[in-house]
Amino acid sequence: MSTAGTGTAGTGTAGTGTAGTADTAADAGGGETLYLEPRLEERPAALLTTGAAFLHTLVDALGSPLNVVLPGQIAENAERFRAVFRRHRLTGRVFFAHKANRSSALVRRLVTTDAALDAASLGEMQHALASGWTGDRIMTTGPKDPEFLWLALRAGAVVNVDGPGELERAAELVRAYGLPRCRVVLRLSGFETSGTTLLSRRSRFGTPARSLKHLLDTADRYRDAVEPIGVGYHLDTTSLDEKAAALEGCLTAMEEMRVRGFSPRAVDVGGGFGVNYLAHADQWSRYTTALTRAVMGERPPLTWDGHGYGLRMENGTVKGALGLYPAHRPLAGAGYLDELLSRPAAGLGGRPLGTLLLESLHELYVEPGRALVDQCGITLGRVLEVRATDTGAHLVRLAMNAGDVGLEDHGVLVDPVLLPRDIGDGGGAGAGHAAVHLMGNLCLESDLITRRTVHLPRLPRPGDLLAFPNTAGYCMDFGATHAQRQPVARRVAVEREGESWHWCLDEQYWPITRPGGQRT
Repeated sequence: MSTAGTGTAGTGTAGTGTAGTADTAADAGGGETLYLEPRLEERPAALLTTGAAFLHTLVDALGSPLNVVLPGQIAENAERFRAVFRRHRLTGRVFFAHKANRSSALVRRLVTTDAALDAASLGEMQHALASGWTGDRIMTTGPKDPEFLWLALRAGAVVNVDGPGELERAAELVRAYGLPRCRVVLRLSGFETSGTTLLSRRSRFGTPARSLKHLLDTADRYRDAVEPIGVGYHLDTTSLDEKAAALEGCLTAMEEMRVRGFSPRAVDVGGGFGVNYLAHADQWSRYTTALTRAVMGERPPLTWDGHGYGLRMENGTVKGALGLYPAHRPLAGAGYLDELLSRPAAGLGGRPLGTLLLESLHELYVEPGRALVDQCGITLGRVLEVRATDTGAHLVRLAMNAGDVGLEDHGVLVDPVLLPRDIGDGGGAGAGHAAVHLMGNLCLESDLITRRTVHLPRLPRPGDLLAFPNTAGYCMDFGATHAQRQPVARRVAVEREGESWHWCLDEQYWPITRPGGQRT
């Protein structure tokens, strides 16, 4: 790794709104200042304070936008999930859902832990194998073309199958090419519950649980080619009740498999454990309340052109639903998994789900994506232009576009951190509040980095950086394009050694130490 700047404590300023200091200041429309301060753990917080000058040096050299990843953080996050396994005395695996981020550094650092990897495409499978992963530590999910499925079978990966058709295709490839028997997890959906009706979320993935018999009939015909090792689900929801019902359904399905003569051992609860993006619950509550009031016309707009994030006024009544990610989530990540395993299984005697897994000697598989890269990445954008508007808010144009930082595309509202170009230029709350609209570099009216009015501790100036925290989970490169031939963000891996920050290009990162103690 290269070294750029020592960044000693106290030299840089990371300016964000802080609760209790400027929350009562007037915004551009005469209301209160509505900060949404990011939650920052020790690594990213240190980088944005002691490493501010270092980050300016990186953007000077590599351009804006720039993605920064913190490989050490993903290993720490994996250990937090593993700690939950130990707490419930469960065995199993933590699979990183690779689709959450394209980074080589994160994938290569994770391979040095006891985690596993979930590949959802041929390219992700190839990337994992080239990064040091072996097939026995990989599970394949998602739609699978023949090439992807063939490589997974050749490598000996677990195949998470969606239905009878995919199971048949895998078995036929095994037979046609004389490959080893394939381990498969049967993905289910549409679980039914006893007692109070709980609507099961519709999914395009998985086989309805009521059709398990047909799926097992198919597996029975191909016993020489496939080995069903368990069942699983992946629900696109934050509801613990829905996921608990699905896990209960999987436990029932495991018994059905045993009756049919199979020997299943793993239950896969998928991902969707969530991330807590914000530092203060009261700021989130205050903002969503104010947004509703703005849609109702009871206070000035909080967004560009009165965008309501799913809310609208019809005949004097607020209609629609707030289409935002719950940015402040006190229960998220490994803590969410712990709560799920502690939930009583209403249809199985009311005992905790984790206890039922343990007593049945089942392994637990989890597939966190966003939660495993929590706090692992920051996206930097340079301020190009600042100009006033007739509404009182300023337009701030950045050397990036909405595709480079997809926080709002995923419904995540969180403030960027202001990194002044002049390190001695305070930039804290005492420097004066500013309400701004963040605009991208595309020649499109729709290219808004944020639709909402963002509140900063002072007005940015050309040359300053805005650091968008916690973008590694789907918000860093998921939607990046070469539209209008604008550059896509380069990516660097950053680690701290003592008082110095070291970096290398993401693709050049390897988790090994060279003679002299410096990591590549």
